[in-house]
Amino acid sequence: MNKLLAILLIALFANTAFSQKTSSRIDSLEKSFTYQHGTVTIRNGVGTITVPPGFKYLEPVQAERVLTEIWNNPKSENMTLGFIMPEKQGILDSDGYVFNIQYDEIGYVKDDDANDINYDDLLTKMQEDAEEENKERQKEGYEPINIVGWAAKPYYDANHNILHWAKEIKFGKDSVNTLNYNVRVLGRKGVLILNAISNMQNLSAVKAGVPHVLNIVHFSDGYKYKDFDPGVDKVAAWTIGGLVAGKILAKVGFFALLVKFWKLIALAFVSVGSFIRKKLFGRKQEPAEEPEPTVEAPPADEHQPNA
Repeated sequence: MNKLLAILLIALFANTAFSQKTSSRIDSLEKSFTYQHGTVTIRNGVGTITVPPGFKYLEPVQAERVLTEIWNNPKSENMTLGFIMPEKQGILDSDGYVFNIQYDEIGYVKDDDANDINYDDLLTKMQEDAEEENKERQKEGYEPINIVGWAAKPYYDANHNILHWAKEIKFGKDSVNTLNYNVRVLGRKGVLILNAISNMQNLSAVKAGVPHVLNIVHFSDGYKYKDFDPGVDKVAAWTIGGLVAGKILAKVGFFALLVKFWKLIALAFVSVGSFIRKKLFGRKQEPAEEPEPTVEAPPADEHQPNA
C-alpha cells in the first residue's frame, strides 16, 4: 500500500510540475503579443478598422504567427489582416473566439438579389452539395463535413452594405459542433471579411460580440461601395446569395477545424505540432501535399465566394 501511495504521489507531483511548466510557457507566450486599440489602418490603404470598446486588435504579422507557428497552419497569401478579439481573452483561451480579418478583391458584389433569396431553400441546396462533396472527401481519406443548419440566418443590411450569417457545422463524428460566424462588408473593389470561429457552446458569446464589429470597417475614399463606377470597375461573379452559399467543403480548411484542438494546443503547444497537422485535416494518413489553407476566403486566383 505504501508503494502504491508513493507511486501516486510521484505521479501527482510530476503532473503538477508539468502543469506549472506548461502554464508558465503559456503565460510567457501570451505576454509576447502586443495588442492595439483605437483606429487601425488596413494593409494596402483599403480603409481603417475602429477597434470597439471591450476588444483589442492583433496586427497581421503577429496574427500570422499565431496561425502558422502556434495553430500549425500552412502559410497563405490571403491569410490575415489581423485579429479582433475580446479584451480579456488570451490567444490560447480554449473557450474564446477571434474574428479573423481578410480582404478579397473579387470586385463589386451586386446586391440586387438580397430581397429575393429564400434562405431555407438555399440551406437545403448547401446541405445537398455538402453530401455530394463528402463522397469525394471520404475517398481521399478526409472526414465528412456536414452543415447542420443556420446558427444565425443570413441578414443583409442594405444601408451599410453588410452581410452576416452563421452556420453550425459538424465534422465527422465530433460530439461538439463548430460555429462559423461570417461577416462581409461590401466595398467598391472587393469584400472585407470577418470570420469568427468557435464551437456551438460559445454561440451566445459570439452573437453578443457580432454587433460590436459590424460597423468597425471604414473603407477609404475610392474604395467605398457607393464609389462604384460601372464604366471602369470589375463586377464580381458572385451576388449576395453566392457569398452565403459558397463552397463549404472546399473552403472550410484549417480555421474552422482548429477550434477542436484549441484546448489541446493551450495545454501542450510546444509538442503537439505534428499531431495537430495530422488530426487537423481529418486525414487517415499524412497527405502528400498540404491542404488548402484558407478558410472562408477564396483563393486569389479563383475568386470563389466565401463559405
